Amino acid sequence: MEWFRDHMWETWAALAVLLGLAELFSLDLILIMLAVGAVAGLLTAALSAPVVAQMLVAAASAVAMLALVRPELVKKLHGGPELRLGHGKLVGRQGVVTELVTALEPGRIKLAGEIWSAAPYDETLTIAPGETVEVLQIRGATAYVHPIPKLES
Repeated sequence: MEWFRDHMWETWAALAVLLGLAELFSLDLILIMLAVGAVAGLLTAALSAPVVAQMLVAAASAVAMLALVRPELVKKLHGGPELRLGHGKLVGRQGVVTELVTALEPGRIKLAGEIWSAAPYDETLTIAPGETVEVLQIRGATAYVHPIPKLES
């Protein structure tokens, strides 16, 4: 039994490696958190702590990793990058009319620091310069916009 107590750190190291390898197949980020707990147990064993203390430290650190670290990692990994590319990113953004916008005569808006040609999404509208508009669609190099109503005070 004394040999087992003296070599407990090797058991923790083997457990950490096995859990780490198993994580490569599951990719759930659960087994790797348990492996971190095993490393904590290993460190506790290296300090010659009793086996009960090693188990408590390993369990506490594994639970802490599962509760505190894993949710953020999962959120970050499953969030993914922004998939809208090019001018598609501008749909839904707001701009300011710089030249009169009508269905017959496309005007200009300032959108994301650039000047774009613009036409009203609703062909019956005329949008005056200075009004704030929302981009509903982009076709070619023309933004189709709709005015954003102002609150009168």
